[in-house]
Amino acid sequence: MTSTNFTEVFQKIATLVKINPEDLLLRICELLKQEVYHYDWVGFYILDQEKNELVLGPYVGKPTQHTHIAVGKGICGQVAESGRTMVVQDVTEVENYISCGLDVQSEIVVPVLKDGKFVAELDIDSHSSAPFTPDDSEFLAKVCELLTDRF
Repeated sequence: MTSTNFTEVFQKIATLVKINPEDLLLRICELLKQEVYHYDWVGFYILDQEKNELVLGPYVGKPTQHTHIAVGKGICGQVAESGRTMVVQDVTEVENYISCGLDVQSEIVVPVLKDGKFVAELDIDSHSSAPFTPDDSEFLAKVCELLTDRF
């Protein structure tokens, strides 16, 4: 397993945000998946406030049938409800887990908050066992902070 230079990857993402391309979220997903070895599925879920559900936005990785997730359901729904990052090193230990595939062993979900309110989240699945460190959480929180004006 290779070591990831999160500072370098963050600078690439910050540059993308400044350029502000139309497909910004997809390009961030592509960059994260490409640059971080243990990020096997990377996508954004966006809150539909009227329906109180998450709607799948841009992503890279295997297709998923989970295009709409109720707030409170699964790891993504719990993050939408709490507004706090959730790291799950072993998805088999989560009672409320929504499986996206047999290969997924771990997941990290980081909220995007605008004016302190949940608006979206960055969801990352890993095929590796317990790969996420506090560095992942800190790095991804900084990425999500860059995106508050996009929602």
